[in-house]
Amino acid sequence: MPDLTRPQEPATTTNHGTADSRPLHAMSIDVEDYFHVAALSRVIRPDQWDTLPSRVEQNTRRLLALFESRNVKSTFFVLGWVAERFPSLIREISDAGHEIASHGYSHQLIYRQSPDVFRSETVRSKKLLEDIIGQPVTGYRAASYSITRESLWALDILAESGFTWDSSIFPIHHDNYGIPDSPREPYTIRTGTGQELREFPLTTARVMGLSIPAAGGGYFRQFPYPLFRYLFSNASGFGERPQMFYLHPWEVDPDQPRFNNASWFSRFRHYTNLDKCEDRLARLLDDFRFGTVSESYDAYRPDTLRINTDLAKLA
Repeated sequence: MPDLTRPQEPATTTNHGTADSRPLHAMSIDVEDYFHVAALSRVIRPDQWDTLPSRVEQNTRRLLALFESRNVKSTFFVLGWVAERFPSLIREISDAGHEIASHGYSHQLIYRQSPDVFRSETVRSKKLLEDIIGQPVTGYRAASYSITRESLWALDILAESGFTWDSSIFPIHHDNYGIPDSPREPYTIRTGTGQELREFPLTTARVMGLSIPAAGGGYFRQFPYPLFRYLFSNASGFGERPQMFYLHPWEVDPDQPRFNNASWFSRFRHYTNLDKCEDRLARLLDDFRFGTVSESYDAYRPDTLRINTDLAKLA
């Protein structure tokens, strides 16, 4: 059994005070509303979204306030649908010094889209975000991590559209996503057109030969916090290398509308421990050191980064 009481990546002290030498993990927020999630897609249609009460502004601001209190900068993967309706929120995030990246436009699973539809939505959401913040947007995350073996063609389109890095590949088995044998540490992908795209995969821990998801989201809410903390630290080699964490604004909102007509499993995935998530996130920010995805990726030593010469190695 894992030792959950193992000290977590202690900081070191110098004569000038405390110099935090812990790895700089990546904090990321997928900016979407509660009704966008895949777990509720069977009971909420996209044409209903505009009729439902939005809570993304207030929930995102709760996260911004928490990050400010801990002096943490994060990467916010913004859904184009949200940016189109709440541009002032996106400017607020950017003005606070956080990194803005794209979460696509319509939060649809990529492997259920055609390449033409995906390309159109990708270009649309990128331009929308860039027009709002007045800066280039070079990072991307797919809805529900839906870049899988069936949709690797999306990486070519991302590179062609001007993205230089991605965080969409989850090296696990899952019913909706995952490329189980893909690398667990950041690497560079050479696309079919010869372009390069940096990949920062989602976090997994190795326990008794098994790959356990430890990236955040539902795993963060459903696992007891000491277990999640252990898994996240395990994934980092107990303080040797940065890892990726993610969360959604709706996960700190226990008062959001409930859809009891969803399946039991979907309700379990979506609603479990919403009332505990914000406090757990505060504990996580105290237990580990976090920055933006770009800062965390750059904190890796260059000689630890691997290059996949072509997409066939992921297929």
